[in-house]
Amino acid sequence: MTTIEVRAGTVDDLDTLSEIDGDAAELFVAAGLDVDLPGEFSIAERNRWLRLLSAGLTLIAMDREGHPLGFAAGNVLDGQPYLEQLSVRRDSMRQGIGRSLLEATERRVRKMHASALWLTTYRHLSWNKPFYERVGYGVVPEAECGPQIRQTLAYERRFLPRPEERIAMRKVIR
Repeated sequence: MTTIEVRAGTVDDLDTLSEIDGDAAELFVAAGLDVDLPGEFSIAERNRWLRLLSAGLTLIAMDREGHPLGFAAGNVLDGQPYLEQLSVRRDSMRQGIGRSLLEATERRVRKMHASALWLTTYRHLSWNKPFYERVGYGVVPEAECGPQIRQTLAYERRFLPRPEERIAMRKVIR
């Protein structure tokens, strides 16, 4: 496991999030998912990150030299904490960085006295759904999701490849 520091992101980290996301997206390309997204999606993505950074809802994992390795962007949907995105640079994957970011996000959720942390992900990729299941997340049928989670799934299914594979997951936080 790599020694990291997790800090709150700032608006100055906007390009860093974009770089990490672009690097991590290559994993999806290697899995056969075409991530050539329209400009509309890319602009919306940067605006979303800027909003989350401005609100203090994003965490950045840094190595000992201060290089950013990954990020966890949070939000609130349907009145519950929602993990918008968890991304780690490919050369830093499988070193516990994603798990550290997720645990730091869950600590924030506990401090909010929220009952659960939600996310959406791909169910068919070996590094997505199984990772979250190992740390206590379960698939939630779409009919049991709130309106904002359903809206998020619809948006992702509109733009992301393999829309039928997008699912919602939730972990009860104690």
